[in-house]
This record gives sequence, structure tokens and C-alpha cells, in this order.
Amino acid sequence: MAKQELESVAQALVAKGKGILAADESSGTIKRRFDSIKIESTEDNRRAYRELLFTT
Repeated sequence: MAKQELESVAQALVAKGKGILAADESSGTIKRRFDSIKIESTEDNRRAYRELLFTT
């Protein structure tokens, strides 16, 4: 990728209202997140949580 193209992509990522969604939480991290709100960390609940992030 050319330097100018890379700079253009980087600027687009940090433009107002844009960003990167990190959805690769480890099992331990998401379990702690769910524990804090009293939700069992099952495969179905983790999938539903990630679908909510992507569709919101």
C-alpha cells in the first residue's frame, strides 16, 4: 500500500463519527463483563452480545 493511500485510510478511520470496533474479547474478559451484569457467559449470550454490537 502506498504511503499516501495508507495516510488516507488512517484519516478516514479517525474522522468524526468513525472508528474501529474491537470485538475480539477473550472468554475471560467477556465473562467478567457478563458477571458484572448478572448474565451467564454462554455461547448463545456471547453471540447475541456481538450481534447487538454489529447491528446497533
